[in-house]
Amino acid sequence: MSTLNNLADTIAQRAKADPDSSWTAKLLAKGPEKCAEKFGEEAVEAIIEAVKNNREGLIAESADVLFHLLVMLQSRGVTLNEVLAELEKRQGTSGIAEKASRPKS
Repeated sequence: MSTLNNLADTIAQRAKADPDSSWTAKLLAKGPEKCAEKFGEEAVEAIIEAVKNNREGLIAESADVLFHLLVMLQSRGVTLNEVLAELEKRQGTSGIAEKASRPKS
């Protein structure tokens, strides 16, 4: 997880950078909606590579998905540690039981 933690830290630092000098800062400056849109685009690209059974493409697109997920989280002030804590809380619980326990919306 140290790679993801390091990436999350880098994204947090770049959030303060000049948008003309950083892709991350430029994306964050466009707002949370644009960050979410970009995350969605990358997720679709990963899905396409998975369907095509393109292992190398899936690896590359998955890296893009993780990066853009962290950017999207940063745009809304959510930390990777908060997400990891939620995953840890769910550990040992079946997916069916966990989903049933969620509040209905």
